[in-house]
Amino acid sequence: MLKTIFSLIKSLPADTASAHCDGPCGVYDPASARIAAEAVVSMTKKLVALDGKTDLASVNSASRYITIKEEQAHLAKEEVLVLWTDYFKPAHLEKYPELHTLVWETTKLCSFTKQNVDVDKANELMANIQKIHDIFWATKGREVTWYTAS
Repeated sequence: MLKTIFSLIKSLPADTASAHCDGPCGVYDPASARIAAEAVVSMTKKLVALDGKTDLASVNSASRYITIKEEQAHLAKEEVLVLWTDYFKPAHLEKYPELHTLVWETTKLCSFTKQNVDVDKANELMANIQKIHDIFWATKGREVTWYTAS
């Protein structure tokens, strides 16, 4: 039955379709990278606040914070890379030549904050994602306010 359906679909006339990205315009947004990076900052601060406590509750909390921090740093990296590989185009690089280095440094910060407990680097990650946010929205001719949940 499926063969019949696919044969029928194949036999239908179709116009050529093209797209400049994997999905319809408007599906990309750096907000998800911001949310993930905010979690990295939050979990990093929580880890620092534990200040080496070794009681069972603190160790349990630390393991949870580390897990969340690593997952969210990886997610932030994935979100930035999707923007880089699927949304940003050569014309964007021409207008914003710093974009290549910014994305590279941001993904490196994602890795660093995943592997380390460094509030300054976590804040630097947020600052870089804000720059990506600003460039992204400028490419769409829009000013979208940067805000954080915390």
